[in-house]
Amino acid sequence: MERIKRLLDNNQKWAAAQVEDEPDFFAKLAALQSPEYLWIGCSDSRVPANQITGVPPGEVFVHRNISNIVAHGDLNCLSVLQFAVDVLKVEHVIICGHYGCGGVRAALETIGHGLIDNWLQLIRETAYLYSDELDNLEGEDRVDRLCELNVARQVINTADTTVVTDAWARGQKLIVHGWIYRLQNGIIHDLGFVQEGPDDAQDFRDRFLKKKELKTRTAAE
Repeated sequence: MERIKRLLDNNQKWAAAQVEDEPDFFAKLAALQSPEYLWIGCSDSRVPANQITGVPPGEVFVHRNISNIVAHGDLNCLSVLQFAVDVLKVEHVIICGHYGCGGVRAALETIGHGLIDNWLQLIRETAYLYSDELDNLEGEDRVDRLCELNVARQVINTADTTVVTDAWARGQKLIVHGWIYRLQNGIIHDLGFVQEGPDDAQDFRDRFLKKKELKTRTAAE
């Protein structure tokens, strides 16, 4: 129980520090939520969106799950996406993976992991598509490359949702980005997977499926 109490004590200290630094901090925060960004990231506790982007509460709307997956049957993720796009009117959707992702690593393994294997199948499909490239890599290089490819796949999945296609059809400004974070140095890399409309989405989908021009690895940096 002491560990749980520590969290509550830390909250008290944090709240007091915010008020000391900015007396009306919580009044302004409670009055309006108008973030410009939706962050879809991994549940990994070492990849907190606000901290690694250096922005305060209220500026990033966040959804996290194992391996930052956007599955068309996941009503949780799709509901977050719809609220962010249709209600909050975010202008940027960021899919952010991270190198060394445990879910991606598990997807490459041949042993069973229980229930989560159903979720990881979405990553295995990408691994199968890019098996020729991945089979020529070993160890962490192989895992990290699939982490990048998984981000690409989720950018495509996001752009293919009715939420995003409907927004583009009505002329709403909405850009989908693919980023990846390195735990070892705290740096986010823009993978260049940017989609600003249906033409971009179609072009990127075609290149992904044909395995063209996706040589954006930053794993060695």
